[in-house]
Amino acid sequence: MSTHYYFSWFNDFFPKKLIKLLHEDIQVKKSLVMISGNPSDYTGEKINFDDMSEWTWLNQANIIFNEYHFVDYRMQKVDARRLIQSASVIFLCGGDPVLLNDFLAEYELSDVIKNSNAVIMGASAGALNMAAKWLSSINSGYKVETSTIYDGIGTDHFAYESHAKRNYATFVQGYLFPLSEEIDVYAAEQESAIRVKDGNIEIMGPIYLISHSKIQKLVETL
Repeated sequence: MSTHYYFSWFNDFFPKKLIKLLHEDIQVKKSLVMISGNPSDYTGEKINFDDMSEWTWLNQANIIFNEYHFVDYRMQKVDARRLIQSASVIFLCGGDPVLLNDFLAEYELSDVIKNSNAVIMGASAGALNMAAKWLSSINSGYKVETSTIYDGIGTDHFAYESHAKRNYATFVQGYLFPLSEEIDVYAAEQESAIRVKDGNIEIMGPIYLISHSKIQKLVETL
């Protein structure tokens, strides 16, 4: 069973205890495949990984790969699927969660990712789309006319929320309560992570479980 990481956002680098776990879990470092959270933004031939926070987090943690690949609309669908199938680590990057969701559907990548034996991780918009469901809210900072529940990849059976700089005061207002009536929601503040390994959910940083419209702060277990 694959290991999954859901990151909110880290303003600097990965915390030391998270780095230790990543080194334990990422035993094979043949290839890192990063999936763009803004897949139509780039027009040049190459991506500058130094400009990407997600790449910087891994590099600063001394998690180095033999090959690096960046997947967006510039890549052919068949090549994207092939690279993901052979990846050691798949990283769904931050960006616009709706655009990322559209890209995953258009390129038929969800099942390829879900069935992979790679370590799968996502940050912000990427983490939302890893989950079974997520909410695109009119309060999320993106230009959406109505709040919409999206189906994610479903690497694990829960909903995830990590948008902007939300915190308990925002979550307790209840905009996630309707979604929590149909599936458990893990709502994450900045500087937090969820690790799912062998089906066990472990927590680092400020994360809240919202279930049937009740909210509780979870105890750190990482």
